[in-house]
Amino acid sequence: MMKRLKRIALLLLIGFTLFLSIVPITKANTAYRTFTEDGYGRYVETQTAYMVTETIVKFGDEIFSQAQDMKIGADGLIYLADTGNGRIVVGNAQGDLVSVFGEEELSRPTGLFISHDDKIYVADESNAHVYVYSIEGNLLQAFGRPESILFGEHANFTPLKVAVDQRDNIYIISRGNSNGIIQINANTGQFLGYFAPNATAVTPMTVFRRAIFNDEQLSRMIDIVPPTSTNISIDDRGLVYSVSQGERVQAIRKLNVAGQNILQTRVADAFPAAVEVGSLDNIFVASEDGFIYEYTSEGNLLFVFGGQDDGRQRVGLFRRLSSIAVDQNDRIYALDQDRNQIQIFQPTEFANLVHTSLELYQNGDYQASKEPWEEVIRLNSLFDFAYLGLGEALFKEEDYAEALTSFRQAKYHEGYSDAFWEIRNDWLRENLVSVIVSLVVITIVVRILTLIEKRYHIWLRFLQRIKKRYNLTFLEDVVFMKQMIRHPLNSFYSIQYEGKGSMWSASFWLFVIYLLFIMEKYFSGFIFTYVRDGEYTLGMDSIMFFGVTALVLGSNYLITTINEGEGKFKHVFTAFVYAFAPYFFFKPFIILISNVLTYNEAYLLGLANTIVYVWIAVLVFLMIKEINDYTIRETFKIIFLTLFLMIIAILFLFIIYILVVQMFQFIVSVFNEGVYRIENR
Repeated sequence: MMKRLKRIALLLLIGFTLFLSIVPITKANTAYRTFTEDGYGRYVETQTAYMVTETIVKFGDEIFSQAQDMKIGADGLIYLADTGNGRIVVGNAQGDLVSVFGEEELSRPTGLFISHDDKIYVADESNAHVYVYSIEGNLLQAFGRPESILFGEHANFTPLKVAVDQRDNIYIISRGNSNGIIQINANTGQFLGYFAPNATAVTPMTVFRRAIFNDEQLSRMIDIVPPTSTNISIDDRGLVYSVSQGERVQAIRKLNVAGQNILQTRVADAFPAAVEVGSLDNIFVASEDGFIYEYTSEGNLLFVFGGQDDGRQRVGLFRRLSSIAVDQNDRIYALDQDRNQIQIFQPTEFANLVHTSLELYQNGDYQASKEPWEEVIRLNSLFDFAYLGLGEALFKEEDYAEALTSFRQAKYHEGYSDAFWEIRNDWLRENLVSVIVSLVVITIVVRILTLIEKRYHIWLRFLQRIKKRYNLTFLEDVVFMKQMIRHPLNSFYSIQYEGKGSMWSASFWLFVIYLLFIMEKYFSGFIFTYVRDGEYTLGMDSIMFFGVTALVLGSNYLITTINEGEGKFKHVFTAFVYAFAPYFFFKPFIILISNVLTYNEAYLLGLANTIVYVWIAVLVFLMIKEINDYTIRETFKIIFLTLFLMIIAILFLFIIYILVVQMFQFIVSVFNEGVYRIENR
C-alpha cells in the first residue's frame, strides 16, 4: 500500500513539474508591478514591460552626490549633473568613467541638455547662469540674467532646467518665475520672451470670495500665481514637453511653437519630476514618488511601473526620482537623487511587441500592425490600446463590422462612429428602396385608418362603451398628460380646479421618468454614453433620482407655503410631474435615434435634447406661476429661493454624513482598542 502511494505521489510530482514547464510565465519576478490604461482611464495590470539590467552608483571611483539631471548623448554616454559635487560627470552604461568637467565654473548644476550640435547646456541654480560646453567639456559660453526690460525688473532668474531646440533657442525653467519658460537665443543672447506659462488655478471658493469681498479684504488675499514648470524636454521636431506639479494644473504638456498644449492625457501623476521623449515619439515621465510612465505621442498611457522604495534597497524602486533618459535602444535610465543611483531598464519581449505595433500604427501602416496587435491581445486581452490599433487596421481593410467590435472593446468612440457610419451607409444602399416603400405603405395605411375613423367613429364608439362599463378614472388621468403639450396653461388650471390628474397618475408618470432616465443612461448609443459597459449602478441611480426629486419638490413647496402660494402639495406634485410631458413624448425617440446616429449627426441629438429641456424648464416655470397664482417677478423670486434652500439642505446633509462617518470611525477605534487590551492582558 505504501509503495503504491509513493508511486502515485511521484507521478503527481512529475506531472506538476511538466505542467510548470509548459505554462508560459508572463510576469517577471520583480519588486514592482506594471500597469496600463484601459479605455475608461483605469489602471489595469499587465505583463512586466521593463526589467532592471544594470545599477550604477558611481563612474569609476567618482561617487555622485544629490545628482538631479541626466542625459544620454548621441555617443551613448551618460552625462550626469552631479549637483552636490558641482560638476558634470560622464560615463558609460557599464559604470566606467569617461570624463569630469565644469568644476571650476559650476556650483550647483541642477539641469543639463545636449543640443543637436553636440553642445552641453548646464543650468546652475546657485550661480544663476546657464553654461555652454563642448562635448569634450570645454566652456564655450555663459548666459546670465537677461538685461531686457521685457524680462521684468522683479522677475526671478534661478535656472533649474534647460533645453535647446533646432533653431538654437534656449528654454530655461527658473525657480519662482511664474511668467512662463524663459526663451533666450543661443547665438545672440537676446531675451525672446516667456513661453507657455501655466494657467492660474482658480477654485470655486476663490471665485466666491472675489464676488463678496470688498477691496480691502481682496488686498489681504494671497495673490494667485500659476505654478512654475518642473522640467522640460524637446524632441527632434522642436516640440516642447513640460511637466508641472500640482492638483489643478496640466501635469504633462506637449507644446507647439505657439505655446499651445496639444496633448491630452487621462492618467497623470500629480508630482512629475522629469520628462523625456523616446525614439517612437513616446513620452516618458518620472514622478518624484518613483513611478515611471510611458505614453504614446497622443497621450495614451502604455505602461506605468516602479514605485516607492520602503528602505529595502530593491531594484526597480526609488526613493526620489529626479531624472529620466532614454537611449536609441529604448532602454530607460532612471536617476534616484536620494540613493545616488542610476537604474537601467531593458524593455521585455512584451514591451518590444507593443513598440513594434505602435511604430507601424503611428507610421500609418495599419495593415502591417494588425498581426502584432493581435499577438498583444492574445497575451493580454485587457490591453485596450491594442484593440484601438487592431480596429484601425481592420478599418483600413474595410472590415467595418470587426473594426466596430474592436473600437468598442477599446472604448474608442471616434473610431466606433466612423465604422458605424460605413456600416450604416452599406445597409442604406442595400435597403433604401425597401425603407422608402415601407414608409409610403405605412403612411397610406395610417391615412386610410384616419379617414375611416373620421367617417364611422369606430374607435370613439369603442372607447365610449368601455367608459360606460368600466371606471377608467386612472387611465383618463394618465392620458391627460397629452393636454400638457397643446394647452399647458389650461392643463395647470384643470389640475388645480377641475381635479384632472391625481397623485396616483403623477406617481405612475414619475416612475416612467425614472425608467426613461435609466434607459437614457445605459441604453443610448455607444458613442453618446460614457457609462462603462456591463456596469450598472441602479441602486445609486435610484437614490439620486428620487432624492433629487424629493429635494426639489420639498424645497419648492416649503418656499411657496411661506410666500402665500395657493397650491396644495397634491397640485404641486401632480403639476410638477406633468410638466415633464416633453420628456415622456420625445425622449424615447431620442434614445432610439441615438443608436443609429454618428458624430456627424451629433448636433441633431444635442439640438433635440436642448429643445426638450428648455421646454420642460418653461413648463416648470409656468407651473409654479399658475398653481400658486404668482406674478412673473414673484415666480423668479420663488425659483431662486428654492435653489438657495436646496443648497442649504445639501450642505446640512453633507455635515450629517461627515458626523455619522466620524462617529462610526470613533466606535470602530474604541472597539479595536478594547479588543487589543483584552488580547494583551
